[in-house]
Amino acid sequence: MVLNYIWIAFFLVALAVALVKLLFFGDMQVFTDIMNSTYDTARTGFEISLGLTGVLSLWLGVMKIGERGGMVDLFSRAVAPLFSRLFPDLPKNHPAAGSMLMNISANMLGLDNAATPFGLKAMQQLQEINPQKEQASNPMIMFLVLNASGLTLIPVTVMVYRAQLGAANPADVFIPIMIATFAATLAGVIAVCLRQGINIFQRAIMGFLIGMCGIIAATVLLFRTMPQEQINIVSSLAANVILFSIICLFIVKALRRKINIFEAFIDGAKDGFKTAVTIIPYLIAILVGIGVFRASGAMDFLMDGLRSLVAMTGSDTRWVDGMPTALMKPLSGSGARGMMIDTMKNFGADSFAGRLSGVLQGATDTTFYIVAVYYGAVNIKNSRYTVPYALLADLAGVIAAIFTAYLFFG
Repeated sequence: MVLNYIWIAFFLVALAVALVKLLFFGDMQVFTDIMNSTYDTARTGFEISLGLTGVLSLWLGVMKIGERGGMVDLFSRAVAPLFSRLFPDLPKNHPAAGSMLMNISANMLGLDNAATPFGLKAMQQLQEINPQKEQASNPMIMFLVLNASGLTLIPVTVMVYRAQLGAANPADVFIPIMIATFAATLAGVIAVCLRQGINIFQRAIMGFLIGMCGIIAATVLLFRTMPQEQINIVSSLAANVILFSIICLFIVKALRRKINIFEAFIDGAKDGFKTAVTIIPYLIAILVGIGVFRASGAMDFLMDGLRSLVAMTGSDTRWVDGMPTALMKPLSGSGARGMMIDTMKNFGADSFAGRLSGVLQGATDTTFYIVAVYYGAVNIKNSRYTVPYALLADLAGVIAAIFTAYLFFG
């Protein structure tokens, strides 16, 4: 529903701006530019989606190996002590704990298709023990904020699009995304713990918070001591080593379980092919809307206004070009993806704005979509403080994304 209104707004605002240009400034070209943009962006959407089939099939094939090899189960067991502290209102050994663990684990490993069913199952189980059926319970809010913070270890989608759009090293955003998404999750967890009166000084929670802070601080301190050229080399090497090690780990784990690895890869690759084909109409629709919005001059007007405000403070304004992705992300995953692609096409996949848009895309998740789908599935009408706390996590992720983009990419 939100995306529907956004898409309509693109066209109506574009029409208004174009009419102003025509009637008051005599711009005879604006409507031609708008129509040309619809053809160009429709073709671009199809070409990108078609080109995604290979890379997306590769990664979903690898993920299927990890899934059948038991990596999601292994990860769930590893974080179980933490979850028991973050959800104190949940009865011990309640089945919702397992569903939530599987959902978060699948999200962290980039298994979106597996994560959503687990998440919906978890919400149904949480609703069974919810004393006020139309109001979100404390465990529901913590669970939703964790989802909205977008914690992920493998940003497959972002890397796939960067590869398709010609990035020299699609994985160079891997570590910046990891830092930004950790920051978002950290802010969300701390805020909800404080609101719900959860003692954050418990060993499991403090271990988690200190561990995340330590990873972020160590990474930042390490790269701050390096010249920019060395940062690019080292971060790219580290990202590729980590990603290849994960692939090998998935394969080894699957071997130990005596899984048919080739068959698992093929099944995952088939899902990747279906996904790439399925998104063609959605990607074309959102890119056409964004293209019309940009061709009319409305995007430039909006960004120039924000850039002028930032320039008045004496700050660098390059980060403004990546903000359309950040502004769209809480509202719509498809819209944010379209904004990211639009930024990469206009500025280049390896430009500062292009890389920043990728980091912003991977830093958080679609807050309003998650709240609508998960709460809607169990008829929750009063979300209490879920949305503001989830948006707080989003804000932390955006700030961290901008900071890390300057650190890694200058």
